[in-house]
Amino acid sequence: MDFRTIGLESPLFHTLRHMMDVSDDAAGDKTHNAPTRSYVQDAKAMAATPADVKECPNSYVFEIDMPGVKSGDIKVQVEDDNVLLISGERKREEEKEGSKYLRMERRVGKFMRKFVLPANANTDAISAVCQDGVLSVTVQKLPPPEPKKPRTIEVKVA
Repeated sequence: MDFRTIGLESPLFHTLRHMMDVSDDAAGDKTHNAPTRSYVQDAKAMAATPADVKECPNSYVFEIDMPGVKSGDIKVQVEDDNVLLISGERKREEEKEGSKYLRMERRVGKFMRKFVLPANANTDAISAVCQDGVLSVTVQKLPPPEPKKPRTIEVKVA
């Protein structure tokens, strides 16, 4: 649409017209840098999954609300030796004969969160418990490294 024909010459409309032209050009161009569909779905799933993370003396605890999600629909994984991945799916209940939803506000679909674990996290000691609709994932800490004792080097006489 050419906004000049209706007398709109402002910079705002110029920018809008340019954006519309670019989107028309990009529609047929496969090299356009638009995010992939799976990236957008992952971003939405992560944005819709709030979490609390707390550090305890011997562990890190990740808490995520999961009302109505069965424990079999939740996956807890470790990627790349230091990324905790919590994912799953909240499924919609099947409608029974003769009933229909008047309003649906509870979110259904996939969810996912990724957390980069600190260097002192023990990825071999992770536990997950879902109780009262709250998933708690506990990652134990590695014991602190022993302080290195100074090494004495013998000085030789030449």
